[in-house]
Amino acid sequence: MKLALIGAVNSSLLTLQKLLQHGMAPQRVYGYEPEDDSRVSGYASLRAPCMERDIAYTPFRKINAHEEEIAAAGYDLIFVVGLSQLVSEAIIASARLGCIGFHPTCLPKGRGRAPIAWLVLEENVGASTLFLIDREADAGPIFRQVSFAILPDDDAGSVEKKALRALATALDDWLPALKRGEWDPVPQDDRLVTEYGRRAPEDGRIDWHRDAVEIDRLVKASTRPHPGAFTFTDARRLFIWQSAIETGLAIKGVVGRILKMTSDRRALVQTGNGLLWINDYSFEHDAGRQETGLRVGMRLGYCPETEIHALRRELDLIKGRLGL
Repeated sequence: MKLALIGAVNSSLLTLQKLLQHGMAPQRVYGYEPEDDSRVSGYASLRAPCMERDIAYTPFRKINAHEEEIAAAGYDLIFVVGLSQLVSEAIIASARLGCIGFHPTCLPKGRGRAPIAWLVLEENVGASTLFLIDREADAGPIFRQVSFAILPDDDAGSVEKKALRALATALDDWLPALKRGEWDPVPQDDRLVTEYGRRAPEDGRIDWHRDAVEIDRLVKASTRPHPGAFTFTDARRLFIWQSAIETGLAIKGVVGRILKMTSDRRALVQTGNGLLWINDYSFEHDAGRQETGLRVGMRLGYCPETEIHALRRELDLIKGRLGL
């Protein structure tokens, strides 16, 4: 078969590796190359592995800008794996057999955006699902689905690894069958559909009045390879990458205040209900280093009335200097 692969992230790279392993090298790979790849969760460049294996490679920013080229190539099957952009109907229709997608949920449950973050937030069951792409996102019939459990200690990074292992299993099972000519996708049961909405980096903001368990889930859902959960210390943004709930200490403080610091710079914070350890953190623009700027008594986040009062005083001072 004449194959193509379109992708951008770790699951795309794994799919390329599995296609090569099973003797199904794509004729061409279309690799997403953004201006800033740090803003793409789990980004993986496909350029180098294609150059190593002498596979034709086309970089892109908007895949649908290449729809005429893709349609003219006459592919039998197009793998669209790990791409947040929706491919056009012209691309879908151009493949003789169709386009194959990947989604890390138990479709038809969990259709939509940011599935790994939502799975971690809900401690839900995930699955690496290979399906036939249709006009409606994540709604096509399913070829293979390999499930995996999400445990309380899992975060976005560990769930991504589980999803990749399950995807490897699904591809190892399905690709040999595909080579034998088997084509038996099973339609999804629309009565079981659930959907996830888009998440943006600003959705990682921590509200310290929330329960410690809820904040801990947000940190785990937002951590690498995602942009990170965050709070503020004065005028600085503080990213929190790892946290843990404290249940043994009999201590209580003001919501958002740091109650204890350890010798290895871990910070214990009072939440709206319970205590939370901040175990791994970095300040914005510090290149991932743990600064020593946290201290006992510091309050994380903003108190709106206090901040508004301070801003009004500054505004009055500026107006006075200007004679207004």
